[in-house]
Amino acid sequence: MNLKVKKSIDFRVVKNWFLTGLFTLLPLGVTGIVVQLLLDHVGAPASKFLLHCFQLTIPDEFWMHTIVNLFSTVFVVSIITVLGVLSKYFLGRVLIRLAEKLIDRVPFVNNVYKTVKQVVETFSKNREAVFQTTVLVEYPRRGIYSIGFLMNDSQGEVQSKTKEKVVNVFLPTTPNPTSGFLLLVPRDDVTFLDMSVADGVKMIISGGVVNPEYLTKREEGKTVSPEV
Repeated sequence: MNLKVKKSIDFRVVKNWFLTGLFTLLPLGVTGIVVQLLLDHVGAPASKFLLHCFQLTIPDEFWMHTIVNLFSTVFVVSIITVLGVLSKYFLGRVLIRLAEKLIDRVPFVNNVYKTVKQVVETFSKNREAVFQTTVLVEYPRRGIYSIGFLMNDSQGEVQSKTKEKVVNVFLPTTPNPTSGFLLLVPRDDVTFLDMSVADGVKMIISGGVVNPEYLTKREEGKTVSPEV
């Protein structure tokens, strides 16, 4: 009996070690995947285009293609950065407007461009302005709480046809917070949290593994002792 208990305890220890190592390597793995995606979907097409334009050839070796793709990725990122700088100045804004006028004349493409531009402009603002604060709402039923972000107060027809003061709450999904649900919740049913938007996003992405520290007012008073 004792041998069986000891074996089960050893298995739990090994499992905990494995999970600890997994979570240690996870950020590195995700970073590697993102870099590889950039090289495959940005660097590789850009390198093919540049090599074709300049009529250049490279040895058919893996490391050489990797280096060329890396430099091509840096080149594309630099071009995008320069475009962002130019968009702040008069000449850049004029060129962008001319390009938008040309796109506006193309059927279907113009609607796609306008939709994407509106979404990008909304979320390219200061995050604190888009997500005002982190909140708790009882969803999907009473007694079960979900973390969301307060967007703003509901207005227009939605507010005029409801008896209560309603707010717009974005309820993201785990582990991808870019998708989710828009909930129109009575303000009295929303619990406002002290945690920052960044901490709320971390908690959602981690699936609850990362829990932001929280001190009550009484605990905060104990941690800060007055100097004598």
